[in-house]
Amino acid sequence: MFKDRVLFIDGEAIVIDKPAGLPVDRPRDRSTSLEDMLGELTFGFQRLPLPVHRLDRDTSGCLLLARNPKAHKRFGQAFEAGAVTKRYVAILDGEPEEDAGEIDLPLIKVSTAEEGWRMTGDPSGKSAKTRWKVLERVKGRAMVAFFPETGRTHQLRVHAAEAMGIPIVGDPVYGKGGPAVMLHAAGLIVPREGKPDVTAEAPLPLRFHNIGFGRGPVPPGE
Repeated sequence: MFKDRVLFIDGEAIVIDKPAGLPVDRPRDRSTSLEDMLGELTFGFQRLPLPVHRLDRDTSGCLLLARNPKAHKRFGQAFEAGAVTKRYVAILDGEPEEDAGEIDLPLIKVSTAEEGWRMTGDPSGKSAKTRWKVLERVKGRAMVAFFPETGRTHQLRVHAAEAMGIPIVGDPVYGKGGPAVMLHAAGLIVPREGKPDVTAEAPLPLRFHNIGFGRGPVPPGE
C-alpha cells in the first residue's frame, strides 16, 4: 500500500504521503492504523521505522518516519526547536477578506461530558502561531496555504475556525462536518547537520480536485 506513497527515503528517514482516514497510532477501537503497516516500510532494514510526529486521522500528506533511534531523537529535537518547515493546504468554508495574514492565538484543551474534548483559543493556553496565504478562490470558498510556526494539537483547525472565523471544509469538530476534511500536509523540510535536508512534497489529493480546487498549477504559497 505504501511503497508507491514514499516521497523521500535515505538511511535515516522516510517521508510518506499518508492517506486521509488512516490514524498514525492504533485507535481505541483497534481499527487499522499506520502502526499495523510499518512492516511494509522497512526497505531492507530489520528495524521498523517510527513516526516522528503525528497527523490527524483525517489529514493527509507528509509524515516523517525515522529509520533508527538516533535519527528519531534528532528529528524530534528539530520539531521541538521549531526548526522544521511545514506547509499545509486547506479549503476553507468561506473566503477571508485579506489574501494573507498571521495568527497568534494560544490554545488550551477543554472537555465536557456532552461533547468530549476539543481545543480552543485562550490567553492562558500554549503559544500557537500560524502564517497563511490564499492560493485560490472558487465559488465562495478559498484554498489556503498554512505555515504553522508551532505544532499544537488541532492548531490549524482551531486557527481557521476561531481566529479567521472560517472553518476548514469537512471538519466535524470545529466546522459543519462532511464526507472529508480538506486539510493536507503538502510540504515538509527537516534540517540535518552535515547532511542534506529531508525535503518532501505531497501532491494535492483527489478530494481537493473533486470540489474544484487545484486544477491548475498550485503556487507553493510563500
